[in-house]
Amino acid sequence: MVADQSAAQVPLLEGRGLTRIYRMGDTEVAALRGVDFRIDLGENVAIIGPSGSGKSTLLHILGLLDRQSAGQYLFAGVDTDTLDDDRLAVLRNRAIGFIFQSFNLVSGESALENVASPLVYAGVKRRERLDRAQESLVRVGLGDRLHHDPSQLSGGQRQRVAIARALVTRPALILADEPTGNLDSHSSAEVFALLEQLQDQGLTLVTITHDQRIANRAQRILRVEDGSLIDGNAGDSSYLDHAEQGVS
Repeated sequence: MVADQSAAQVPLLEGRGLTRIYRMGDTEVAALRGVDFRIDLGENVAIIGPSGSGKSTLLHILGLLDRQSAGQYLFAGVDTDTLDDDRLAVLRNRAIGFIFQSFNLVSGESALENVASPLVYAGVKRRERLDRAQESLVRVGLGDRLHHDPSQLSGGQRQRVAIARALVTRPALILADEPTGNLDSHSSAEVFALLEQLQDQGLTLVTITHDQRIANRAQRILRVEDGSLIDGNAGDSSYLDHAEQGVS
């Protein structure tokens, strides 16, 4: 499924002229307008921009939840246009972990069951599912909360459960959509510090955020406005050098 080439040769994520047009009756709305980018394995990248800028559309394409109208999106060198919906679903389940602002945990199921749920779709047997879910919860510091319902956890703890769920499939990429949006400043700092630790361990982290403090902690910033990628880290020459060398 994923191209067998070194990360030094092929970026994990690459967009070439990505365009996404939504049709509403006779009206066309361009959510993305010819976006070019590359994100290498192990990077920590923030995507920022005002509401309606196209950043959520870009995240959905990155996560294989939506397809572009034009242009190319390559995942580890594989042109995703060559994959049918079933193969996209397999790649999405195995290679990408998602973290959302609203946690998306199932009430009435324990933290352990919530974390194990993605492995059901991967065909993993129950005993292994629970073992891997426990391993993920321990990894995020919740080894003592395995059997708690989400309603018994704080906001920060619930987001940690969501992070553990994103990790349980052992993905290469974590996509986080406003992961600290429902948290206080202390919990936000703790959650993002955890995400940074995971990135230090080799995961690629892409975060959509309105919080400039969170964005500033990323290695690179991609700024989206009116469907276009307009700049990166303003005034950061290392980013500009990288962009000139790496964007197709």
